[in-house]
Amino acid sequence: MITRRQALHLIGTGLAGLPLIGRSQNDGSDLNPLKIPPLYSGEPDSEARRFSLNLESAETEFLPGQLTATYGINGSYLGPTLRFSRYERVAFAVTNSLQEETSLHWHGFHLPPTEDGGPHQPIASGETWNPGFEVIQYGGTYWYHSHVMHKSGEQVYKGLAGMIIVDDEEHPADLPGEYGVDDIPLILQDRRFGRDGQFQYLNRYEDIVMGQMGDTILVNGSWRPQFRPSTRLVRFRLLNAANARTFRVALSDRRQFEMIAGDGGLLESPVPMTELSLAPAERAEIIVRFSPGESVNLLSLGREVQPVSFPGAMPRMLNELNSEAFNLLALHCESSLEDRAPLPGSLTEIYRLPESAASNTRSFRLNMGNGMRSGADRGPGDGPRNGTGGGAGGGNYAINGRVMDMNYINERVPLNTTEIWEVSNNSPMMHPFHIHNGQFQILDRGGNPPPAHEMGWKDTVQVKPGELLRLIMRFTDYTDENNPYMYHCHILEHEDRGMMGQFVLV
Repeated sequence: MITRRQALHLIGTGLAGLPLIGRSQNDGSDLNPLKIPPLYSGEPDSEARRFSLNLESAETEFLPGQLTATYGINGSYLGPTLRFSRYERVAFAVTNSLQEETSLHWHGFHLPPTEDGGPHQPIASGETWNPGFEVIQYGGTYWYHSHVMHKSGEQVYKGLAGMIIVDDEEHPADLPGEYGVDDIPLILQDRRFGRDGQFQYLNRYEDIVMGQMGDTILVNGSWRPQFRPSTRLVRFRLLNAANARTFRVALSDRRQFEMIAGDGGLLESPVPMTELSLAPAERAEIIVRFSPGESVNLLSLGREVQPVSFPGAMPRMLNELNSEAFNLLALHCESSLEDRAPLPGSLTEIYRLPESAASNTRSFRLNMGNGMRSGADRGPGDGPRNGTGGGAGGGNYAINGRVMDMNYINERVPLNTTEIWEVSNNSPMMHPFHIHNGQFQILDRGGNPPPAHEMGWKDTVQVKPGELLRLIMRFTDYTDENNPYMYHCHILEHEDRGMMGQFVLV
């Protein structure tokens, strides 16, 4: 692990192009090839494209000579990349071969609540679940993961997650799209290992309060990975599948890249960026340009640590939150690179939901316990007992003061309506807010319009400390008074401890 100060020093001295993981040499000889998850397109028949998924326990070698107990989907850790086409029907046989109950949620998809794979669709040990739905999402990068009540965090941490790619005939044909060559999935996770090589989970107070953090990066389950580009343009599909960590993605030489897609598909045009903040469950597709024979690194920059203004464990934890910098992926280009089609300047057209179309506005206050000051009790000053958070107060992990209750429906939303949801965060740490049943658009953050890279469709959004964010969403197609959808913080330990609610379409 490198600190942000070290990363900035390396950038400033021109050494940032060297691999920064351990004692790597410039040729990357002591790094590991990036694992590319197998692509699984299912078996089509006259009714649907069918997928068989087996959730199983196994052992995986991440660190040399050590086996780690893991969960996997059709493998020992993580799952295959599922590939759908827009407007087709997909069907699954999901078998739980674990020794505990689990579930499998199709994150980002608009589908009936009974097929969603949330806490209300548990799969008992030894049982098979058979969901199916029509793929009506725009083409893009989505994912699937465990969403069982109270244990999502632990099961995802062990490996129950994978990427989904949706193909869309309306997308520009000349975007990089050869899987594993110029279209590369990057599932970003942080893990912590014990001396015995096993995952350590919730064995520190910080993990319980802030969410599970690790000091070792895995990308697609690869430790100290490297990739060798063979084309001048490479499309990286970034998925933050960490339990709690936010990654600040950048290239080590601070070169510009273009973001072309977010959670719910393409942006209208490429957005030039030099760094990108990606919270848990957020996705982004970026295009990076390479030159023959060069070496560069994909990094996660850390936050600058400031002196704490008052003593105590809580201020220290908040101050150090996401402060670590990491090398994510070493990139060593081949000596000659293939030229393919240039990146198009226009990608798609996005219809912006007008605020005037909303028939209702709802408010959601994200409440955080463990002395973080929850909900509406923001104090007038900046001391330990005032401001946004501090070292005082109790409270639960909740939304609108209510802890998740499987038997309580928090909201009833009329079918075929458009609503504005106002999400406020008076806690001292960011919460990624996720809504099941499809995609929404951000209206504003504290009255200011969202930046260009957040102008597309989203299903997960960062709500910063002290922030009021407004989003707009259309609720269509699947009315069901008895089976709810979820909304929750996607720091999985916060979700598991109660920062989650549910709504039905009526």
